[in-house]
Amino acid sequence: MSPIKSHHILGCILLALSACAHQPTARPAREPVVIPPAPSEEPIDSPDAGPIIGATPSLTMPREWQHHNGEDYDDLFDRMRAGFAFDEVQEPAIDVQLNWFEHNPDYLERVFQRAQRYLYHIVTEVEARGMPLEFALLPVVESAYEPFAYSSSRASGLWQFIPDTGRRFGLKRDWWYDGRRDVIESTRAALDYLQALHDQFNGDWLLAIAAYNVGENGVQRQMDFNRANGKPTDFWHLSLPAETRAYVPKLLALKRLMAEPERYGLEFAVIPNEPYFALIDTGSQIDLKIAAKLAGSSYDELVALNPGYNRWASDPEGPHRMLVPIDNADAFDTALKTLGPDDRVRFVNHEVARKETLPMIAKQYGTSAAVLSKINELKDGKVTAGQTLKIPEVSGELPDKVLLAAQRVDRPETDLGKRKHQIVYRVRAGETLVSIARRHGMPVSTLARLNNLGSSDILVKGQRLLIKASSRRFRDEGVRSGRRVLYTVRRGDTVYSIAHQFQVSVTQLKSWNGLNERHPIKTGRRIVMYVDSSRQQG
Repeated sequence: MSPIKSHHILGCILLALSACAHQPTARPAREPVVIPPAPSEEPIDSPDAGPIIGATPSLTMPREWQHHNGEDYDDLFDRMRAGFAFDEVQEPAIDVQLNWFEHNPDYLERVFQRAQRYLYHIVTEVEARGMPLEFALLPVVESAYEPFAYSSSRASGLWQFIPDTGRRFGLKRDWWYDGRRDVIESTRAALDYLQALHDQFNGDWLLAIAAYNVGENGVQRQMDFNRANGKPTDFWHLSLPAETRAYVPKLLALKRLMAEPERYGLEFAVIPNEPYFALIDTGSQIDLKIAAKLAGSSYDELVALNPGYNRWASDPEGPHRMLVPIDNADAFDTALKTLGPDDRVRFVNHEVARKETLPMIAKQYGTSAAVLSKINELKDGKVTAGQTLKIPEVSGELPDKVLLAAQRVDRPETDLGKRKHQIVYRVRAGETLVSIARRHGMPVSTLARLNNLGSSDILVKGQRLLIKASSRRFRDEGVRSGRRVLYTVRRGDTVYSIAHQFQVSVTQLKSWNGLNERHPIKTGRRIVMYVDSSRQQG
């Protein structure tokens, strides 16, 4: 069933019952959070493509908190609705944003398909702090729940932290790991920041949300200006950047739509009110592909749950943990205990021959010169004949005892109906033309052309696609697995400069995004890349 369907009256009944069952109680007391000094006012950029609109003055205050038991609900959306705490606000800016969401249900479908992995954890964390559960919707505005989203302001992750703000709130960032993308750490930091902003702005959540986007100094300056000129200092009266004036209305529009989806002819498929993942202590560094095998999970699924790791393995200095699907947690924990220290991250030794260079060696082993320089602590990237280098072996097989200990999880096979010269493929939830093309080793443009589609067209679950069957693979370097990265094109960027920056080929970049003479790259466009873990620059 599609996550968003036509209007059903059942949602109204459920909301009415929910409203009757949960009475307001006093908000729990909490210790104040102190905001570290702000070294930068660089804004957190929102990479989603919603409209930008100005605000109209009005005044609003949050309503009383509602207390509820999260375990009372089968549907995570119902649990979230019961914790909504913002008053309804009548502002034209909200209506404009709501209109966009209402007329783009496919966008929300894609967002909540991605959100299923993370939403239970975020709802639980927001609820535990006594904060409004509208904040579980903030990553929709920030990143469209894409953990690898990366903006032109260098903001990264579900909560779109820029480097400076990430450092202020304790998000570690090095060659191996970026806490801004870590689901657990970034959620903790984001809620710390929002609570601190709430306390700074005397309990006004709308000012806190605006400051999360543009920076607390920017909001404070406008408040001081209004106060000095005898004007109101609430959000709706401040002269803030256009993005920020749209940012708060977007969240309020989402709250309005999610509170009563049936009112707008929408219905959201149930997201089970239960944990999606478990956190397992690995004790030390581990190769992500080995971890995926131990867990009986796909590599892509493990990477989606652990987006904080920049490389093919976890950080040797920690955090030593792995998020795995909840159903695979016991298998992973059991198999992990059978894994010897030498089987967690594997290296082979290579003796440098005469006239060999680091790039030549890297190409031989399917890695990069930058990776070998880092591992072997080569400051200038130069090697000498007779020198022994450590080379990561990222594709080795696991010992038999480990494979036997891991409880393998059956994975559904591709739904294929074979014909003489073609294959018919049925689309699964969350799949795109890009992901299906990569699975079958063909360019996106070819797959789109075979099915009379545009390269950016949205697919729906159950849709059937024609796939050309052939004994040869298409010449598309983009079929290898890698981390999905979203990038917003900046002024002066070219296909070649972006490809070089992320260490992918120009052919890959064009294929993944349908770029050609008729569809060139443009400033502000969001493009997707699948960055090989062994070459990613973090």
